[in-house]
Amino acid sequence: MIIDMHMHEMRYSGDSFLRLENMVEIAKHRGLDGICITDHNSMGLKDFAEEKTGFPIFVGIEFYSLQGDIVAFGIEDYPKERIPAQEFVDLVQAQGGMCFSAHPFRNNNRGLEENLKIVKGLDGIEVLNGSTLYEANRKAAEYAAELGIATVGSSDCHVPEKLGLYATYFPREIRSVQELIRSVKRCETLPVYYKEGGYYLWDMKNPIDA
Repeated sequence: MIIDMHMHEMRYSGDSFLRLENMVEIAKHRGLDGICITDHNSMGLKDFAEEKTGFPIFVGIEFYSLQGDIVAFGIEDYPKERIPAQEFVDLVQAQGGMCFSAHPFRNNNRGLEENLKIVKGLDGIEVLNGSTLYEANRKAAEYAAELGIATVGSSDCHVPEKLGLYATYFPREIRSVQELIRSVKRCETLPVYYKEGGYYLWDMKNPIDA
């Protein structure tokens, strides 16, 4: 199963140009099996996303901690203001959720960077991000390997052209947020990229010629 793990919808992410219905249409065309809506500091679409479209949609959040962005799933409560990354990760884990570091080495001061080795309790690292340079993605993959945690891929799309360019392979069917959480915690996921109508597993040793 191929799922794009980090995407933004315009109603709750002010920098996005994508509406949910359009996202689903593009996702189906690309061959995605599901999408994750992870709006900036909001889970506003949580209560109606999948029932509105009939397509597998998992709603999480991209939270801007004091050290950088963290994507989380499986939580009900989240801070309404910025707090330290460790406090947010602890809050997620206390609720039985899952979280991963988003674009940790992107050159905009929004990633955890070296804090990956300080913050405890992250379940994974985003090693393919559609708005991040190759070298930054590769460095994220090296840290994930060193730390022994899951790797995920995401488009981080805000515009139609980016949707689904990077995504995550799950070896089993994912029918709920809880199943998605369990699969990441078990390190079952693999980053993939889209090229010429299909998805391919990413090897960090080789640049993507997409």
